[in-house]
Amino acid sequence: MKCMFVVTAVLSLLALSIATCAAITIDTVTVGDPENEADPLTGYGSVPYTYKIDKYEVTAGEYCAFLNAVAKDDTHGLYNLDMWSSNYGCKIQQIGDAGNYSYSIALGWENRPVNYVSYWDACRFANWLHNGQPTGEQDETTTEDGAYTLNDYTDSDGRDIQRNTDWKWAVTNENEWYKAAYYKGGIDAGYWLFPTQSNTPPSNQLIDPDPGNNATYYDNGYTIGNPYYRTEAGAHENSESAYGTFDQGGNVTEWNEAVIYIGEDVAARGRRGGSYGGSVDFLRSSFRAVDNPTYEDYYVGFRVTQPVFPYAVPEFPAALLATLGGLSGVVWLRLRKS
Repeated sequence: MKCMFVVTAVLSLLALSIATCAAITIDTVTVGDPENEADPLTGYGSVPYTYKIDKYEVTAGEYCAFLNAVAKDDTHGLYNLDMWSSNYGCKIQQIGDAGNYSYSIALGWENRPVNYVSYWDACRFANWLHNGQPTGEQDETTTEDGAYTLNDYTDSDGRDIQRNTDWKWAVTNENEWYKAAYYKGGIDAGYWLFPTQSNTPPSNQLIDPDPGNNATYYDNGYTIGNPYYRTEAGAHENSESAYGTFDQGGNVTEWNEAVIYIGEDVAARGRRGGSYGGSVDFLRSSFRAVDNPTYEDYYVGFRVTQPVFPYAVPEFPAALLATLGGLSGVVWLRLRKS
């Protein structure tokens, strides 16, 4: 388990647990091989530094602990009602009134990925980790400063909001995410097409014991159906990437920092990895998705990264912001619900 829980009630015939305010522990793996070459097929994956990345997608249990720490009065909308009310939500429930909210999670959902989170929600979670998981209002000491200087921003643009140089935790950038998913490990080792250490499409079967090359996605049926749809972290135990990450293909598609499209009032951010409701093609290294950073839905989650000291400062192509005006080679992704 990645977070501690206690059983507290039976509501709507579901036993619930409330995430404690004790610090959560993010399981990470180290991605070495700095200065590796980019994937010649896509141009992504080159990272000049060693870093750590979340072994799993951020779970509903971890996010519930975050909400209980900083969302008693949910100023910046970190909670989405669909987390509880939707048939496809991650079953985090908001209890009480504004100023005194608490959050609980249905048993059996703690170790499945959080969903219905925006890019800004992901940044605020990273800021909270950066600041040492404090408890309090959503301000510069908890969610509004740290890896990202947000200053209460929640809108559709935010093109100038980039990772600060003293980051301690952050949302993955695209190259960090891509390398952890597809790189074979070792200098000039090359890249897999799928994040299960394979050039052959994985099956969508949940098999115990897992023979390898499996993932949670839609193929004439879900990997698992109602009520969960999403598998627990690490359920495909022999289908990890070369560096040991799980579910970078399928389960939920994951936000990254990339500003892929810029319009008059929008700076859309990237997502990668496919989801439980999409086809195997969305798991391929060639697939990129993009959305308004405020977008929240049942198939959207995220993963975080941590530097290996001394701090690494990812390069951001500032000139790109001045020239981007159209969308090329990416998909504004909307997936099936049934």
